Amino acid sequence: MKTDPDRTRASRAQDARVVGVVGVAHALSHFSQLLLAPLFPWLKDAFALSYAELGLLMTIFFVVSGIGQSLAGFVVDRVGALPVMLGSIALFALAAVVFALSNGYVMLGIGALVAGLGNASFHPVDYSILNARISHERIGHAYAAHGVSGNLGWAAAPVFLVTIAQFAGWRMAFAGASLVALVVLVVVWWHRDALETPPHVQEEASAAAGDTGAFDFLRLPAVWLGFAFFCAYAFALGGVQSFAPEAARLLHGVPIQAVAWCLTAFMLASAGGTLVGGFMAGDPERAERVIAACFGIAVLLALSLAWLPWPGVAVPFVFAAMGAASGLANPSRDMLIRRATPPGATGRVYGVVYSGLDLGTSTSPLLFGMLMDAHSPSFVFVGIAAAQALLILGAFRTGRATRVRGVAPEAA
Repeated sequence: MKTDPDRTRASRAQDARVVGVVGVAHALSHFSQLLLAPLFPWLKDAFALSYAELGLLMTIFFVVSGIGQSLAGFVVDRVGALPVMLGSIALFALAAVVFALSNGYVMLGIGALVAGLGNASFHPVDYSILNARISHERIGHAYAAHGVSGNLGWAAAPVFLVTIAQFAGWRMAFAGASLVALVVLVVVWWHRDALETPPHVQEEASAAAGDTGAFDFLRLPAVWLGFAFFCAYAFALGGVQSFAPEAARLLHGVPIQAVAWCLTAFMLASAGGTLVGGFMAGDPERAERVIAACFGIAVLLALSLAWLPWPGVAVPFVFAAMGAASGLANPSRDMLIRRATPPGATGRVYGVVYSGLDLGTSTSPLLFGMLMDAHSPSFVFVGIAAAQALLILGAFRTGRATRVRGVAPEAA
């Protein structure tokens, strides 16, 4: 049976359009996760806040996001992904305005709460759209592009916010962030036809969400294994993002000007690895093997930073290698969760599973900070390696659970 070249090209163009718009929205969600942290020095001086008070703002954000993410999946399955995405972007714009107008700590806390609500829905929304609209043969590439867009959002936020704050003050930085969110809102609205869930998929999801068995998916071991998997993933990433560069400086004498490059190298290499990993995620049946191989390498690299005497100038390259290994696994990680998703439950499953990210992100900086306070920087890398090793076990357990239960993945 011959394939119509024009139809194939149209399908590719449509997939690219969907991935592009979803990627822009996903980049905004990661951008908004870092609305506060880059401006902490300005906020500390403006309101005479302690570091603990500043840290509590991030805790508010991630606790609200984590709880909301579990619930948002039900809303996505009932009303569709597009309305929820538009509402979430509007909440980001509103949160930035609240931050810009803040006259004290209470308003900053309200802004963190609003931003957390906006962030809560993005993974159920994004994966509901991708799983429903992207062709099966390109879903792995879509997951890769989705992951890269998030990394780019993380990378852009500090540069954008700090640059404006240096020249025009922190209030204008928040105002600029609100303008960015409004621009993304317009882009998504303009391309809304590409993001609307096909009628038959939405009818199936709405029916499942309204059934008495709407919570039946919570009985699937694969769902809770996926939750634990993402919690461990975020715990390891949180360690890298928070204290690993400083631990490397203490252990290996990394020059002070090169410490920041450790995290930059990790994130850039992770983005590149994610792109390549999209080609490795084409076969869902080998997802756990890819994850195990990649995180096996990451474990060895993390332990080498704990126990081997690396030259200081070489440490950023070790971070880059660890980031690349982690990035290679990301699309296969998403493919593994897709296998665990029953028909009609995409939003709910991704909401519960990805709330593990918020739990891991909210707990790891505190625990790794305690290790640093105890003058044990090597244990920071041991802790990161331990979390990555759990990812290997979790991948095989999750994969086995989907096969035992015979879960049929959501149709692409």
